[in-house]
Amino acid sequence: MNINPLKTALLTALICIIAASSSFAQKFEELAQTPPMGWNSWNTFQTRIDEPLLKGMVDTYVSSGMRDAGYTYFVLDDGWMSMERDKDGNLVADPKKFPNGMKAFSDYVHSKGLKFGIYNCAGTKTCAGYPGTRGYEYQDARLYASWGVDYLKFDWCNTDGINAIEAYKTMSKAIKAAGRPMIFSLCEWGSHNPWRWAKDVGQLWRSTGDIGVGFEKTVSQGNWTPLSVLNILDRQDSIRQYAGPGHWNDPDMLEVGNGMKYNEDKAHFSLWCMLAAPLMAGNDLRKMSDQTKAILTNKDIIAIDQDSLGVEAFRYYTFDGIEIWVKPLANNELAICFLNRSDHAQTVSYDWKNHTISDPVSKTSFDFSQATYKLRDLWGKKDIGTTSKVLVQTIPSDDVLVLRLSR
Repeated sequence: MNINPLKTALLTALICIIAASSSFAQKFEELAQTPPMGWNSWNTFQTRIDEPLLKGMVDTYVSSGMRDAGYTYFVLDDGWMSMERDKDGNLVADPKKFPNGMKAFSDYVHSKGLKFGIYNCAGTKTCAGYPGTRGYEYQDARLYASWGVDYLKFDWCNTDGINAIEAYKTMSKAIKAAGRPMIFSLCEWGSHNPWRWAKDVGQLWRSTGDIGVGFEKTVSQGNWTPLSVLNILDRQDSIRQYAGPGHWNDPDMLEVGNGMKYNEDKAHFSLWCMLAAPLMAGNDLRKMSDQTKAILTNKDIIAIDQDSLGVEAFRYYTFDGIEIWVKPLANNELAICFLNRSDHAQTVSYDWKNHTISDPVSKTSFDFSQATYKLRDLWGKKDIGTTSKVLVQTIPSDDVLVLRLSR
């Protein structure tokens, strides 16, 4: 048989390229086409968790309307496990906290129509000192799959001498090898610019350090000071081009209901939805006020976050403490958030016809001198006219006006 050497070489090269690409495309691609929504135990309870408390939280998750508003994942953070692995090297759920084991708790979460998430760390120990995953990636992934885990948050404590890209790629491959589709949340605090390399590794990556309870500033905790809402907001605009369906910048969990003022909670939630951020509530659902519930379950604001176009907002305009954030939406619609960062109420007077808003990321453009859009106030839940007239609205300090524009 005659074999053309050139054809053979080309065929071999093509096979190598296909093999390389398939081995790199290692995550479950179909997950998180919109930003994941759920609840995480850390912000309120840290490691003080147990099965009775968490079952009560699952029940309230459903009865409060959170599930019906689109929240899906129930995620256990640090502190769920024993301080030592068993004789076979397996992680063990703390028998005092979870006397029926983790599979039974996972089944309970699933029985309520929710998905189950769990936590570990890329280092030798978790941030709270429990066994980390380093060296056990494939074993741990198989264990999580056997428990029915749908979401893994993977932290970055106790990682001296560990390469971040290698560590997260290894865990991603382990999840894929375990065979159960689960969202992989990279929580390395944005230290190694994950937005540049993690698109094929996980579905979301933290873009900053940890958030704290504070809109403008937070209180120091020993030798560490968490970031405020506005501090985190200011770090997002430059990386928005890396986010999209299946791969999201994560500015950390929500602090709604954890001690900020009502207007600050409302602004925080609005801004995270404008940023197409994963929405992970972190409050005590059992003690949620009607105001907090109304914020977290505002389906009109959530729809901005969950928009299928998957574009993150950008800061379009800033002057004298007023900022305008713009988020292009599907179907040629637009979300606009007026944020008042000043310490006093301000009246906005905005002539739409003087502005053409263009976004190179989504390749969209809105010329209000050529087309008229209806204005829907998403917190006031009412229509407030069109772009044919000058918008005049007074916005309190640390508050927002969120509008949806449609033709």
